[in-house]
Amino acid sequence: MESTWQGRLIRSVAGRPFAVDCVLAFLAGAIAVWAVLFDSRYWPLWTFLLAAATAAPLPWRRRAPFTVFWLSSLPSLCLSLFAHSAQPQIMLAGILVIYTLADRGKEWQRWLTLAGLVVYNVFGTRSPNGLIFSELTAVGSFILGSITRELRRQAATEKQRAHEAGAQAASEAARAVAEERARIAREMHDILAHAVSLMVIQAEAGPLVVHRDPERAVRTFDTIADSGRDAMVQLRRVLGVLKEVGEAPQLAPQPRLLELTAVADRVRAAGVRVELELPEPAPALPADVEAAAYRIVQEALTNVLKHSGADRAEVAVVERAERLELTVRDNGRGPGAEAPAGAAGWNGGRGLLGIRERAAACGGRAEVGPGPDGTGFQVRADLPLDRPALAR
Repeated sequence: MESTWQGRLIRSVAGRPFAVDCVLAFLAGAIAVWAVLFDSRYWPLWTFLLAAATAAPLPWRRRAPFTVFWLSSLPSLCLSLFAHSAQPQIMLAGILVIYTLADRGKEWQRWLTLAGLVVYNVFGTRSPNGLIFSELTAVGSFILGSITRELRRQAATEKQRAHEAGAQAASEAARAVAEERARIAREMHDILAHAVSLMVIQAEAGPLVVHRDPERAVRTFDTIADSGRDAMVQLRRVLGVLKEVGEAPQLAPQPRLLELTAVADRVRAAGVRVELELPEPAPALPADVEAAAYRIVQEALTNVLKHSGADRAEVAVVERAERLELTVRDNGRGPGAEAPAGAAGWNGGRGLLGIRERAAACGGRAEVGPGPDGTGFQVRADLPLDRPALAR
């Protein structure tokens, strides 16, 4: 309880500087008037007015420290000249104006005042003891004000640094959110584009075979159902991290290279012969590299189905010298004149952009273009498996 009311008192005082300075002015004036009143000699009324005038400007000391210093020093100088014995041993008003000027004044004002005080005390003090006391009082007040000035400067610097650090943290957080949104968008594009492409192709073929080959029609509809279920599972995996606050995210392992076998089977069921080559035994790969490789191959096969008109595709995944090399090649029409105008699969649409971004995110690169003999279309990606080593 004690600390509570003390804290409230400190905050209340700190929030009313003008009121505090008015109180200090009253105390300083009372001390000066008391010294005149209780001096052994009798002093006229103007002496009391000079004593009170030394403290009268103090309420404005923070706003105009240099002006207040001179307004307080002039009556103090007159009092010293005409009623020296009536001056108190400690001039509270003088200490406050020197302290405030050292704390809040401009540089030239501060050092000019210090030089003037030193010279005045040397030539204006009548005794060695008085000289020492006056110099210690003036210089000590100036040093204390200078220390307060430096502490305030350091506090302002730290506040600015904290503000900049907060702004930088907010900027990094916003960038992280944007990157995460882009990642989720790429994941959803890959999942939906692959699944929907398979489902559309199978659905278009279904009516053609439902009467001639019922068993093939059944397999076609099974493939559609499998593609839809697989898409739902992968969407739950991607969107599991977007649960409301307080709910446990539904997480699942990232896709792996071995799962490309199921992707190839679904593409084969859509009518494209897929030759799949995977490293054996399955290597231990970084999770992000393995997920990127899966998505790159999946997107490349989706483009084969949607845009190439190919009936055969070759997929090769090879681990070589701390790198994972991916190649997806088809025998379709390629990016030549036969490609539909504006086809996203050939002119660098979102699918191919996602392939390049996934490779770049792993520190690698991806190239797309015609096959080695000028026919068909080819996607090549090179993903490093030891990125710290590359950085060195």
